[in-house]
Amino acid sequence: MSKKIIISLIVLMALVMTSLILVQSNSIKKAFDIREEQFDQTVGRALRRVIDRMEREEMSRLNSTYSSQSSGSSLFPNMGRNGNFVPQNKKQGEVSFSRKFYQRNGASAIYQEELTFSYSDSVVDLNNERGRPGEFPSAFDMFHDYDSYFIQEYERKLDERAEALRIIQNQRFFAELPLTERINQQQLEHALQSELEDNGIDLDFKYAVKSYPLAKEQFVFGDKDYNPGTRKEYKDVLFPRDIGELKPNYLRIYFPKRDTFLLKATGFMVIPTAILTFMLIAIFVYTILIILKQKKLSIIKNDFINNMTHELKTPISTISLASQMLHDNSVSNTPRTIEHISNVILQESKRLSFQVEKVLQMAIFNEGRLKLKFKEFHFNDLVSNVIINFELRVKNKGGKLDAELLAGQDLIKGDEVHITNVIFNLLDNAVKYSKGEPAISIKTENKGNNLLVSVKDNGIGIPKEHLDQIFERFFRVPTGNVHDVKGFGLGLSYVKKIIDSHQGKIKVESVVNKGTKFILYFPLNMKENGNKSKTFIGRRR
Repeated sequence: MSKKIIISLIVLMALVMTSLILVQSNSIKKAFDIREEQFDQTVGRALRRVIDRMEREEMSRLNSTYSSQSSGSSLFPNMGRNGNFVPQNKKQGEVSFSRKFYQRNGASAIYQEELTFSYSDSVVDLNNERGRPGEFPSAFDMFHDYDSYFIQEYERKLDERAEALRIIQNQRFFAELPLTERINQQQLEHALQSELEDNGIDLDFKYAVKSYPLAKEQFVFGDKDYNPGTRKEYKDVLFPRDIGELKPNYLRIYFPKRDTFLLKATGFMVIPTAILTFMLIAIFVYTILIILKQKKLSIIKNDFINNMTHELKTPISTISLASQMLHDNSVSNTPRTIEHISNVILQESKRLSFQVEKVLQMAIFNEGRLKLKFKEFHFNDLVSNVIINFELRVKNKGGKLDAELLAGQDLIKGDEVHITNVIFNLLDNAVKYSKGEPAISIKTENKGNNLLVSVKDNGIGIPKEHLDQIFERFFRVPTGNVHDVKGFGLGLSYVKKIIDSHQGKIKVESVVNKGTKFILYFPLNMKENGNKSKTFIGRRR
């Protein structure tokens, strides 16, 4: 997969993921807004019901009061057909109506009655006047049969209007009373609590009854710590049916935990959506990482194939050339020549077998099928044997190999063959990547409950950005198109796996153009740390 396709795929997936997140966020916001609007409407409805209840209770008190005081057919308490009722400070105004009907009383006549309701600043008058303006022509005797019906109908309408006037007068009278006399605070609190719970709002609330005389706020009663701040406040007019230009009174309320309540109410959408969105993002990121890793592995694989081809081709070419020399009649077939050619063929065959075996062992190790044979051995002796084999190679390049075997306790338990290969690989890298004459040192010492082994060289060093990658399979530090150092990129990966299988650690210190130092830690009490078996099966990576 080309780099351009990978970038296009990443951009497309990012756009799709971003769009999905935006759509989900918008859906959650709309759900929250709808729930908020429903909550506001419910609170407003509850407030109106509370206010209506207060008005009904007040009217009930008024009706019971006037019922006990009234007598006969008087329209107002303590008042006959003609009388006066004196409330407090009423503004001037007048309401009047009259009724006229036919009544048979001997000769036919017009009977009329007029009711006038008027009030000034201090007096309300109710005048009921009846009269007989004169005899009516006898031609109206035809209405004799309907007199009773019309009389009753007009009486009923008169009573309805009188009742309306009485209600108006009562409202004006009680509108002037203080709110503390019109509203029972405990009943108001109970009504608020009851209405809110009936509407599904079981939340703590703060309320206040406030009056606004002369456009100035005045606290009447309620919660003393009433302070909505930035929280949403709900309000409605108390006694909206009061007559006249009176000071407005408001019932105000807010909920300290309103936002938390709304979030919980919409949580059934938010939580699953958030989980699914997070999972999609995680899958997206994981997919991108897999794509990038596959791209990287593809590059490493190609490099490995190129390096392996080069590594295998060299001994094959040498063996082929030696075989041709044996068949060439022009080459003297003296015993010395044949021995030399035979040695070349043998060494190159061993080299070829070693390279093939290294690749096969790495494959087996990664599949978890490589068995390690643990036994106790002295580490200093193992290092000494490896040095003997490498010392000549270093001297041939004009370098030196120093050894400081200072570890007093060097008896460890492990696979001697594979640990030998570990030291061999580290020394081999030190020689291959040295600058000029190799200067290599190997040192053993005890540190705590561990055996510490360090291998230091004066090679080209490893850039800091590649230190975390050198233990990956097939990875080789990039050197452009120059392949002057042979290898598959398997050596350090093999070293890391063997160290891990022995419950050890490996660290790297490197400075470009100055050299590299590998530090190995092997536990001295490996058996106590949990590795009781003498056979260890490699782990998958």
